[in-house]
This record gives sequence, C-alpha cells and structure tokens, in this order.
Amino acid sequence: MRSLHPLTRTVAALSAIALLILAAGCSQSTDTGTAGSASVATSQATSAPMAKAASKLGDLSAFQTIAADVATLVDKGDLAAAKTRVKDLEVSWDSAEAGLKPRAASDWHMLDKSIDHALSALRADTPSQADCKSAMVELMTTFDSLQAKP
Repeated sequence: MRSLHPLTRTVAALSAIALLILAAGCSQSTDTGTAGSASVATSQATSAPMAKAASKLGDLSAFQTIAADVATLVDKGDLAAAKTRVKDLEVSWDSAEAGLKPRAASDWHMLDKSIDHALSALRADTPSQADCKSAMVELMTTFDSLQAKP
C-alpha cells in the first residue's frame, strides 16, 4: 500500500473538517429567537446554539458550539477543563482560516481577536473565573453580532 504525500494528507484532513462543519450546520434546526446582547448572562448565551442566519464568514455554529461548551465550563468554575476544551476551538478555527478569512477579512479578524482574548484569559498563569467569564461573554456576543449582520 502506498503512503500518501504529507500535503495530500493535510488537504484531506482540511476537507474532512470543512465537510464536518458544513454537515453540522445542515443538521441544526433554525432558531427563531433574537440574538443575545453583552448583558445576557453567560448561561443564557451558552445554551446549545441553533443555526442562525449565516454570517459573511458562513456557518459559524460548529465554532460557537465549542465556545458555548467552554463558557459552560467556566460558569461551573472548571477552568482546567475549559482550558482543555478551548484548545479544540483554537485548532478548528486555525484549520478553517484559509477558507473563512477571504470571505470577510474584517469579520474574521474581529472574531479571531475575541477568540484570542478567551484563549489568553484561560491560559493565564493564574486564570480568574471573572476574567474568563468576561472573555467568554465577549466571544459569544461577537458570534451573535456576526450572525445578525445581513
């Protein structure tokens, strides 16, 4: 059996991720509620996100689902588990960059900055639950604002 070229494996892996993201978005039901605001409690903002109007970046629900998981862990005070789960968000977001960023670079940068803020809060030498919660509320609000754009 022949081994695949490393570039072929990378392309195959990225294609599989893209298909999973698309499949996750297609299997979600539509949310008829209104988008949250920064003042919404994290527990409300972290309920399992339903597919909303797609942003200029496309369907962000797979990323938002991971962020909601992280926010739930932060709310429970389990910062170690939240730090572990946020790595999944970082990896999937970085893997999708090449496909998402060209669609709407300014939106991509805004969400990337918010993700980076959450990563920094959770990876601090001594993470604070208040700082982590604030960063997660900001991140969930950013997701909502991007999906609310026409």
